Amino acid sequence: MAPAALTFDGVLAMCSHLPGIEESQSYGTRAIKVKGKLLVRLKEDGETIVLKMSFVVRDILMHEQPSVFFITDHYRDWPMVLVRLASVKKKQLRELVESAWRENAPPKLVREFDARA
Repeated sequence: MAPAALTFDGVLAMCSHLPGIEESQSYGTRAIKVKGKLLVRLKEDGETIVLKMSFVVRDILMHEQPSVFFITDHYRDWPMVLVRLASVKKKQLRELVESAWRENAPPKLVREFDARA
């Protein structure tokens, strides 16, 4: 039996331990931000998320796992990737979300988080 697909609520829950995380909206859909900076947003289809990341990591993920990670022409010039929630592994997404948080959170928050770990 295949594991249940992640939901946006599940993505939000996996972010809850990260300081400065806030639920918000972006382009009329639910979003997760750190101190006002977008990390993740739900696509209009309700089954895909937009995740902030570097172009290099995005290209590697799309090459290695095209059934999970992809872009549309709209995102070609933005450091973001589309992620199919039904296909992504929870552990992998947790790591990618934390990486996005680390790159976008204020350095002081990252230092405080690492000091507690």
